[in-house]
Amino acid sequence: MDIRVKQRLVVEALEDIKGKDIVVFNTARMPSMFERVVIASGDSNRQVKALADNVQERVRAGGSRVYGVEGEAAGEWVLVDLGDVVVHIMHPTVREFYNLEEVWGGKKVPMRKAAAAKAVKKKRAAAKRPRAKR
Repeated sequence: MDIRVKQRLVVEALEDIKGKDIVVFNTARMPSMFERVVIASGDSNRQVKALADNVQERVRAGGSRVYGVEGEAAGEWVLVDLGDVVVHIMHPTVREFYNLEEVWGGKKVPMRKAAAAKAVKKKRAAAKRPRAKR
């Protein structure tokens, strides 16, 4: 699966369950084993677990593999390993304490809202259609 498609699946899965402060970092140029780091926040243990579950379901439904999940028992910080994408979902206080944005910071990946992305796809599809001759 293309990295951008997987990234979009992850972000949409997080947005579906009202994940907050979603940030995607491009780590391809860093010496790491993955290309993207996604960080999101949830307000409660239940929401953090639900966000992680939804990410796993959407990625599996998209035909990709989930390599591992850590921290589901506690629910304060759940890490979902998707191979080339790693997703951190945590409480805002835990996120502030560990400050992963500084660790993985660097180049943020610009993300369009789902509605804007669909509008762009429709526009491109309309442009590709042959026009009727008059």
